[in-house]
Amino acid sequence: MNPNDLVPLLGMATGMLSVVVIGIAVVKVAQSSIGQALARRIGGRGASDADSDALRTEVAELRDTVGDLQHRLVEAEERLDFSERLLAQGRPRDQA
Repeated sequence: MNPNDLVPLLGMATGMLSVVVIGIAVVKVAQSSIGQALARRIGGRGASDADSDALRTEVAELRDTVGDLQHRLVEAEERLDFSERLLAQGRPRDQA
């Protein structure tokens, strides 16, 4: 057998083996959770309706909490300003 005859056969075998390995890798990724999430995203379906409703509810609750915290912070700042003004005035001296 001539070595020049083996080069095309080995090249073809390498190409076929590469295609098989790449195909298996693509199938494994497609079957994983990442592949399924990509498929949903490409198909125009993001998270499920239950998930998106739960997320919307959680975001609304977090917005309410942030609003409450902002209100409390404003009140605390006003009290601090008032206390600083009182301390800056000093105490009146007894005139007895």
